[in-house]
Amino acid sequence: MAKRDIQIKTSDGLVKAGLFRSAAQAKAAIILYMDAFGLRPALDQMAERLAGDNYAVLVPDIFYRNAPYGPFEAKTAFSDEKRKAVIMGLLSGTTQDMTIRDSGAFLDALDAEGVAGPVGTVGYCMGGARALNAAAAYPGRILAAASFHGGNLASDAADSPHLKAASIKARVYVGTAGVDRSFPPEQSARLAEALRTAEVDHVIENYAGMAHGWCVPDHSAFDATGAERHWKRLATLFAETLG
Repeated sequence: MAKRDIQIKTSDGLVKAGLFRSAAQAKAAIILYMDAFGLRPALDQMAERLAGDNYAVLVPDIFYRNAPYGPFEAKTAFSDEKRKAVIMGLLSGTTQDMTIRDSGAFLDALDAEGVAGPVGTVGYCMGGARALNAAAAYPGRILAAASFHGGNLASDAADSPHLKAASIKARVYVGTAGVDRSFPPEQSARLAEALRTAEVDHVIENYAGMAHGWCVPDHSAFDATGAERHWKRLATLFAETLG
């Protein structure tokens, strides 16, 4: 498994990103949208696992406009009020529209790396909504989009992904934590209605007993059994849509 650190030029600066791929020619590409704790070994580990199925996996720094920052320890970051304030500032200062624009540059970077075929997206925590919004913004290229413990997927905000359901041509998978204040049952119902009305091929699955962050190995809520279930769902989604 090979990782290359690359830089991607956008209208707002340079994005640091990791590009992971096996020695074989990648059959398709995946963009992994990070959680709120930034690029770190845990995300590298996840990208390597995806790349092991012969995908080229791009993991960009969504917070690049505010770099350098951190690093943050996922298990303890919110236990310190100063660190929590910094992370919340990064979140509020990096809008969905910013990441949607950036995603066009991410796709161009994949083209430049010789991976010009279909693309899947997957996001965790704050990355979940970004993975879905990217699919809505680039429907001709993104054929699969997944969110795991993503927050505010059907909120009252103008940039909520459910409002763009009609633009999504990808197959969508949403894995939700059993109890998650950032994505309560009423939002799940609203998202399901929007996707079904738009005739989007989708699954919304509730992981009962899991807490927000259960998929990410360095997160305090990590659950090995639940994480393996997520990997199986993700492998199936990408195998059936990306070829």
